[in-house]
Amino acid sequence: MATREIQEERIRPFNEKGVKDGDYVLYWMQQSQRAEYNHALEYAVQKANELGQPLLVIFGLMEDYPSANARHYAFMLEGLKDAGETLRERGIKFVIGKGSPDTVALRYSERASSIVTDGSYLRPEKSWKERVAKGASCSVIGVESNVVVPVELASSKREHAARTLRPKIQKHLDRFLVELESTKVEHSSLGLDVEDGLDLSDVDAVLENMDLDRGAWPLREMYTGGATAGKEALRRFLKKNFAEYVEHRNQPQTSDVSHMSKYLHYGHLSPVYVVLEVMNSGGPQDDVDSYLEEVVVRRELSINFCHYTPDYDSYSCLPDWAKKTLEEHKDDEREYVYSLKQLENAATHDPYWNAAMKEMLHTGYMHNYMRMYWGKKILEWSLTPKEAYETTLYLNNKYFVDGRDPNSYANVAWIFGQHDRGWKEREVFGKVRYMSENGLKRKAKPDEYVKKVEQLIEEGRAEAL
Repeated sequence: MATREIQEERIRPFNEKGVKDGDYVLYWMQQSQRAEYNHALEYAVQKANELGQPLLVIFGLMEDYPSANARHYAFMLEGLKDAGETLRERGIKFVIGKGSPDTVALRYSERASSIVTDGSYLRPEKSWKERVAKGASCSVIGVESNVVVPVELASSKREHAARTLRPKIQKHLDRFLVELESTKVEHSSLGLDVEDGLDLSDVDAVLENMDLDRGAWPLREMYTGGATAGKEALRRFLKKNFAEYVEHRNQPQTSDVSHMSKYLHYGHLSPVYVVLEVMNSGGPQDDVDSYLEEVVVRRELSINFCHYTPDYDSYSCLPDWAKKTLEEHKDDEREYVYSLKQLENAATHDPYWNAAMKEMLHTGYMHNYMRMYWGKKILEWSLTPKEAYETTLYLNNKYFVDGRDPNSYANVAWIFGQHDRGWKEREVFGKVRYMSENGLKRKAKPDEYVKKVEQLIEEGRAEAL
């Protein structure tokens, strides 16, 4: 079933101001960086058509987003370039303005009849929306487009675990897992007389002229950002790797993964689109069910966590039982202790951990099973659990292409007990779940994983992409 209708639960007014007499409807694109399967964009097109006005789309490009660096910006800018080309084909002008996103939005709001924007779950984005809602002289409407089931409809509180959120999401899936058709643009904005923004025809030149943290180098020969590249990556996964998904999802020596997390993080692809493609792929039902568990339940559990947890990126966010047991074992003797520099240089005694760190450094990715082992070992090898938390989050956000995501914050917190339960008490970890090298050897083939990472680094590319 396909529809142009935007479910009312996705729509949230940010202020009580009305539509004013302006020159265009403004879609302030920020989290949903795409020109198709974008509920916020389609709502804005419909709004503009109703008013008999053109639609202007803007994006605010700041150079100092927290923890972001050239690696992240390169992927994002490729996606914005791709979105701009598709918007142009639809007769919609796209402007990328330099500056804080809220400042850019307010600048272009002066001639807007109404402002539409997308959903937000993290503090920076929420603060931008609040400022624009207060400062704009017209209505500001948010339309949630980066989840399958709207966050506040699924749950009104921070959930304890996937088992508590899963049934709440499942009862709404039929309503929200529907194909979204594009609405025809009735009034082109390509000739609109507004201040032009950045020219993304040469992404390398734009990157060179930006004042960015260059601590992690771009991986442009390895990954390409944008909906076009994301859809092609999904097609390859479904054709080549999907039939082995359940069997291999915890086998880091294999490469039967979708690489969708980075495209979902920047909003280059809609989770609704990804899920529908998987469901319609004709793949084994076990693989379909397992993939949906990850993309819908687990991903939206992370978003639920960040939305309802103001300190989602601090050690203080952990559940009380976890903080208590970790503090009780804070002074336990550690067999190994490594500095941040040693960890960042993959210079530990553990060849499997070193391989995981190298995969992160050189590919901006790490197999999900190794992410768990990697994080647990940082906890084991740090002087205090708080230091371990800060180190894990720092490395995660710096090197992963999909870092600084609700998944990042929730997954780092999981290392320290979030969305988990107490286990057998032991030194350093207390009752927080432990992972060992021997356990890794029993469940996977880490020596083969080490060889795979060495080959990836030698070839300078990401396997399966």
